[in-house]
Amino acid sequence: MHHANHFYGHAHVLAEYCGLDRDKPPRIDGYVQHGWNVVDGLGGGTPYVSGRPIFVWSEQTRRRAWSMGRRQATVTGSPWLYLLAVEPDPEPDHEREGTIFYPFHGWERQGVKGDHQRLIDEVIATEPGPVTFCLYWHEYHIAEIRAQYERAGRVVCHGYRGHQWRGTDTRFLYKQLAELRRHRRVASNRLGSAVLYGAAAGCAPAVYGDPMQLEREDIATADRIRRQWPELHGVHPDPVEATASALAELGAGQLAGPAELRAMLGWRRGHLEPAETAVVADAKSVLSEEAA
Repeated sequence: MHHANHFYGHAHVLAEYCGLDRDKPPRIDGYVQHGWNVVDGLGGGTPYVSGRPIFVWSEQTRRRAWSMGRRQATVTGSPWLYLLAVEPDPEPDHEREGTIFYPFHGWERQGVKGDHQRLIDEVIATEPGPVTFCLYWHEYHIAEIRAQYERAGRVVCHGYRGHQWRGTDTRFLYKQLAELRRHRRVASNRLGSAVLYGAAAGCAPAVYGDPMQLEREDIATADRIRRQWPELHGVHPDPVEATASALAELGAGQLAGPAELRAMLGWRRGHLEPAETAVVADAKSVLSEEAA
């Protein structure tokens, strides 16, 4: 199993959906797309063993992978949508409040260059209700940056995505889902996974503010994202159109049933304990209700 399959607890979510032990997901026979991107579904620089399957979120990503020579790409839908199937909102009619804002972030090999205070000022001037800033683990552990956001509002971090099978917060997505369900809006200064997740979880999405830059960033790709998905950009995009676009990118309508997903991922039926068959049946029922 490539270690990126464990990022954010993706393999764990998929195991739970399939009725397996979420704390000990079996080895996945291939590469699971671990974040929204506009190429072949693999992260930049991901070592790829030729001929191995790539499990991508959407048909659009599969077509891009095919055009790049990745002929083994299979559409499964995003782990986020499988999480929604196994974690239905316990209070779907509860009142939501304010905005959760995800500042564009860096990672171990690329930091972000930009004016965080300028972004904070714009967000506070734009959002009418209370604002929660969710920092990625990388910026959260930079004391100067975290302090700037803490002076402006509530600050949270969903956890560490993990690396080389170590330190993974397997509840990362569960915590993210709980936060998103508290808020009326989800916003960021760059279109990315968090905005798409928020839209799928019932938030009104928005993308605005100084986009900042990654060190050694491919500027042409960043510009293409703004051109190709205009319906998700702006302070107040049309929520119906924006949400439809977000769901398409996440692979809505492409989800597999538990048995089919187990077969795709190389999880033999022998991995399923008899006592867990009821969990599979329940998850399949929830998925059918969501699709309806």
